[in-house]
Amino acid sequence: METTTQQAQHILDTVQQKYGFVPNLYREMAAHSPAVAEVYLQANEAADGISLTPQETQAVILAVSAYNDCHYCTKAHRTVGKMVGLPEDEIDAILGGDLPRDERLRSLVHATRLTLDKRGWLSDEDLEALASRGISRGQVYEIVALIGIKTISNYVNHIAHTEVDPQFK
Repeated sequence: METTTQQAQHILDTVQQKYGFVPNLYREMAAHSPAVAEVYLQANEAADGISLTPQETQAVILAVSAYNDCHYCTKAHRTVGKMVGLPEDEIDAILGGDLPRDERLRSLVHATRLTLDKRGWLSDEDLEALASRGISRGQVYEIVALIGIKTISNYVNHIAHTEVDPQFK
């Protein structure tokens, strides 16, 4: 059975291999609770299988991180969003509390904010309105999953006041 120190090092090694560096968020999690770092890492890996495109996923993540006012994640996902081709003006709109111009991204960001505002208590009418905008129930569930994953990192960063990595500045 791995010790906590071995588990933390294994996670950091995995993150280093996956991203080419170890973001401060993972260092913080691994230092204080390797189990939380493992949950976060595995959840992110599982989210790679959702139906949303990388640009759509980043739009949702940016909306969640802005909603939760996470200094670290808004910077990190601005960088990742650019890397996956999300236009900077769309990133700025999301982070500024506006809706993107792109209709699909607009619908996803609206769905994300609606879900956050209602804490998941979406009515049949809400779901019908989202469906009319091209957001399936499955995609609403994917948004819920991304909200959960990002809330972990957003809240850890709030507690830790995590320093933004140079790669994200």
